[in-house]
Amino acid sequence: MKKITLLILMALVTAVVAMAQAPYGADVLGAHNGYGRGCVMCHAPHSGSLGNGVATSKDPQNGMYALWGQDLTPLFGQTFNFSGDGAAKYPVTLPAIGTITSAHDANTVILFCLSCHDGVLTKVGMMTGQTVEVLPVVGGHAPTWLAAAAPTGGAAYNNDHPVGINAVVSCGGGHNWDCAGGGTGGTQIAMTGPASSVFVKNYQGSFWNSTSYPLSTFGANVNAVTCTTCHDQHSMTRYANKNGTFSTMFFINGQYTPTTGGNSVAQFCRNCHGGESNEMNGLMSVPTI
Repeated sequence: MKKITLLILMALVTAVVAMAQAPYGADVLGAHNGYGRGCVMCHAPHSGSLGNGVATSKDPQNGMYALWGQDLTPLFGQTFNFSGDGAAKYPVTLPAIGTITSAHDANTVILFCLSCHDGVLTKVGMMTGQTVEVLPVVGGHAPTWLAAAAPTGGAAYNNDHPVGINAVVSCGGGHNWDCAGGGTGGTQIAMTGPASSVFVKNYQGSFWNSTSYPLSTFGANVNAVTCTTCHDQHSMTRYANKNGTFSTMFFINGQYTPTTGGNSVAQFCRNCHGGESNEMNGLMSVPTI
């Protein structure tokens, strides 16, 4: 009888654990499933942010673009400096109130993302402020309220990877691929050089193998990084391109499977930082994973 009781108890615990993990493990939306709220956590089908319970908004475009259901008001017109010790090397000025023209504009994408992930000026909703996944190899959790993770007395985004019009991915030079295009020239990057061609052939999970171009245009024709260059907000665990489906984590927009002794995380960063790749340093045969 005791054995049967123990088995029943273990089965119940397993079921509870499975239910607790379901919002993150059972659906590619992962943490953006929002404890079962799903798409409406970000996209309100009716009445914009008012439809998501946000207090009265003075935004004349409230919810008009992407049916965005978060309150953008505290972020309109804000300028943030990314990646630096107070220096304005990578400044980003978010759209002013009433000036959004497209949900796909790169600065608007940053505005939308920060409406949940700022964590200081914006309401954080149901977020907990840290990643659902445990950081592989080192353990612990990464912060998801980005401004709240700034050092005491520091600027909000000085410790965050740059995005925006100045976060340009170029060809040639010490830290870039042997490719064509990119930078401020207005032409999309073509991975045509000997090393970059080997990279995209060896690394099937590279976003350069995707049919969708990973970089963004900011006003002028500039091939630069926005939030969705590195993250696919709709898929936390799977990345798909024309070469197949690959495992990923943290909504990373590429093959990203951190393991002890693995290589895919470094390869993902080298998608842009070509000068640090194995291939650009003459090592063509190191496996990705």
